[in-house]
Amino acid sequence: MKKSKRAEVNFLPDHPEGQTDESLENERVAIAEETRKKRIDATLIPRKMEASFSLRRKEVVEVEPLVEEIRERWSALFYEEEICREFFRITNINLLSTFIGSLDKYTAPLLKLYRRCREAFGQEVKILLENLDEQETDAEDHYTKDVQIGILSVMKDNVAAATSLPKVTNIAIILKEAVVLRDIVDLPTAFAYLFGLLYAINMEYPQELKYTFEAIQKIFRDLGGSCSARVQSLKIKLC
Repeated sequence: MKKSKRAEVNFLPDHPEGQTDESLENERVAIAEETRKKRIDATLIPRKMEASFSLRRKEVVEVEPLVEEIRERWSALFYEEEICREFFRITNINLLSTFIGSLDKYTAPLLKLYRRCREAFGQEVKILLENLDEQETDAEDHYTKDVQIGILSVMKDNVAAATSLPKVTNIAIILKEAVVLRDIVDLPTAFAYLFGLLYAINMEYPQELKYTFEAIQKIFRDLGGSCSARVQSLKIKLC
């Protein structure tokens, strides 16, 4: 039996009484058929996604399909509303409100910490602090290549003045070199959806960003028990 690694309350639930893989597969098929319609029933998909939750988790956790396979079978899972609902089913925590609330609480202490230690963080963070919104523009496919997990900000070209901030025209989430969600309202919301998707499809944190995601999980979302020494140190500094 695979066990929860990130404080998931409903990591691998049993099927509801009287339901089987076959009966819940019928629910999945109904969802797939509905998503292909021009006018989607706004109440049917949430209801059937709730009913088929145990089958979906069984597939995601035990079979470990590729992201593209999950998108093929459970396309509704990549709707913004369903990312939020799935995260709540798994953790019993609201995806957006808890993250935005934590951003409000920790942004100022984080910036103070970075500015105080900017020399230790190196040139990359110094540039980031000089202009937090500065990003380059380029073709979307250029940035999705070899990207396993990421957030893509598409900027408007030909900014009038050199001192002007670039205008964001699109924000998207990349998983396994594919854009799985686009037209997101802002970067904090995009990161919240990305975090929710990692839970929804049971995807591991990228090794090079494991402390970043551990901090988001255990400080910003209060999910899980003890922290690593590095994350615990940051938590103390933010208090």
